[in-house]
Amino acid sequence: MSPALPDGEDAPEDGALPESVAAGAGSRAFGVYLHVPFCTVRCGYCDFNTYTATELGGGASQARYPDVAIREVSFAAGVLRAAGLPARPVSTIFIGGGTPTVLPVPDLARMVAAVRDTWGLADAAELTTEANPDSVTRESIHGLAAAGFTRVSFGMQSAVPHVLKTLERTHDPERVPDVVGWAREAGLAVSLDLIYGTPGESLDDWRRSLEAVLALGVDHVSAYALVVEQGTKMGAQVRRGELPLPDEDDQAAKYELADELLDGAGLRWYEVSNWARSAGEACRHNLGYWHGDDWWGIGPGAHSHVGGVRWWNVKHPRAYAARVAAGASPAAGREVLGAAALQLERVLLGVRLRDGLPRDEVPPAGRPAIAGLIADGLIDGAAALRGTIVLTLRGRLLADAVVRGLTG
Repeated sequence: MSPALPDGEDAPEDGALPESVAAGAGSRAFGVYLHVPFCTVRCGYCDFNTYTATELGGGASQARYPDVAIREVSFAAGVLRAAGLPARPVSTIFIGGGTPTVLPVPDLARMVAAVRDTWGLADAAELTTEANPDSVTRESIHGLAAAGFTRVSFGMQSAVPHVLKTLERTHDPERVPDVVGWAREAGLAVSLDLIYGTPGESLDDWRRSLEAVLALGVDHVSAYALVVEQGTKMGAQVRRGELPLPDEDDQAAKYELADELLDGAGLRWYEVSNWARSAGEACRHNLGYWHGDDWWGIGPGAHSHVGGVRWWNVKHPRAYAARVAAGASPAAGREVLGAAALQLERVLLGVRLRDGLPRDEVPPAGRPAIAGLIADGLIDGAAALRGTIVLTLRGRLLADAVVRGLTG
C-alpha cells in the first residue's frame, strides 16, 4: 500500500496555474521528474507508489506507459505556456520509481527525448535514472549512456545477504561491483543508495556495507534510516511481533559511523542523507527540490512545484492513464503556498543543507532560539555569527528539533 496523497484544494481540470507562478521564474531552474511505477516484486518495507506487472493491464500496462507519460509532457508544456512562464531549458531529468529499468532502454530514451524535444536541455544537463543491480546488464547500461543519461543511482541498500533478505531485496550483493564497473565504463556518474537500521542489522553489518561502498570508489552515496510504514508487509510483521521496530539510538550510531567513514574517504555531506566527493558530484535534481526551484512530476502519484504552487497526480496508473487520455490534468489536488508556508518550507529544507540557511531567513519568532540551539550543540556557532545556520553532526541527528526551534 502506498502512502496517502496530501490534503489540498481541488486541482482545475485544465491544470491552469495562477499568473503569480511566472514571477521570478527566470531565476529558478526547471527540472522534470518521471515516475515509473513498476517493479518486478514489491519489497516488504516499501510504501512507494509502485505496482508489479501482473497487477496492471490495458492503458496502465508497462508496454503502453511511455506513451501515456509522453502525453503528459505535452500537456505540461501547454499549461506552462498558458501561465506565461518564460521558455526554460530543462536543467535536470530524474527517472525514479519503482524500478525504471524494468522498462526497455528504448522506452526510457523515448521519454527523455520527449522532454528534450519539448523544452530543450540546458548545457551540461543532468539526466539520472534509478536502477536495481539486478535490473540492468552491461548492454543496457551502455544503452542508457547512448540515450543521453549522465548518471545512475543504484539501490544497493546493503552488502550483507541477511539484511537484504529482511528487506526482501532480490539482488545478489556480489553483483554491485559489476554494475558499478559497467556504468563507469559507459561514462556514467554513479551513486549508491543505502538503508540503515534494518531489523537484525548489527553495527558490524553496517560497517561492512559502508566499506563495500568505499571499496568501489563511487563519488556519491545516499544513506537513509529505515522507516517502518503502516500498510507495508514489514509494518504488519512488526505489528505481529515478528520483527522489532528499528531502534533510534542504533540508527543514530549508524549515521555517525557512516559520516565518519564517508568523510574519511573524501565524501562530504551536502544534505543530511547525502554525501558527495565534490560539489559537482551532488545530485543537482534533488538540490532543485531543496532550493525551491520548479519541477514538473510526470506519472501516477508524482508531485510538482512551480512558483509556489504544489500539486500531486492521482495515484493509480489506470486513473492516471484515463485522465491523460481524456486530455485532462491528472492532478488529484494542489495547494497554493502563502508567504508563511513558503518561509516554513525554506527553513525546513534549507537547514538540511551543508551550505546552510541564511540567518535572516529564520522567522522572527524563531530567532531567539538560535542561541539555545548553539548552546545545545545543534547548530554551528561560528557559522551563525557569520550569518548562516549550519547543522552540527548532532544537529543532523536532531534536524526536526532544530526546525521546530527555528520556526517558533
